Amino acid sequence: MALFEDDQEDENINKWTLLFDGASNVKGHDIGAVLISPENQYIPMTTRLCFNCTNNITEYEACAMGIQAAIESKAKFLNVYGDSALVIHQLRGEWETRDQKLIPYRTYIMELVEYFDFIEFHHIP
Repeated sequence: MALFEDDQEDENINKWTLLFDGASNVKGHDIGAVLISPENQYIPMTTRLCFNCTNNITEYEACAMGIQAAIESKAKFLNVYGDSALVIHQLRGEWETRDQKLIPYRTYIMELVEYFDFIEFHHIP
């Protein structure tokens, strides 16, 4: 039993955390993410999208930006948190992605998921 607990502790030691959010309004289309290392180093990132898009697209863009940063940081265990129920449930495979504009985003992120040994998506209301 102690061996199992040690394995779980090792996994938790290597877990990274990603928080992402996007917003689309009359002022523009902005995205942001914070990548948190297992040592609690915070890596914030933001950018403004230079094309017209919906709020759901900004959420997907923010998620993709954060996941790309996690890959570049060599993360293998990642917990992803976002406030978009639609994006999180689609990435979990619980909801269908029917919007033709969102399908390529989901497909791209699912390709990025392959870089991880463990990745889990969580909705934060």
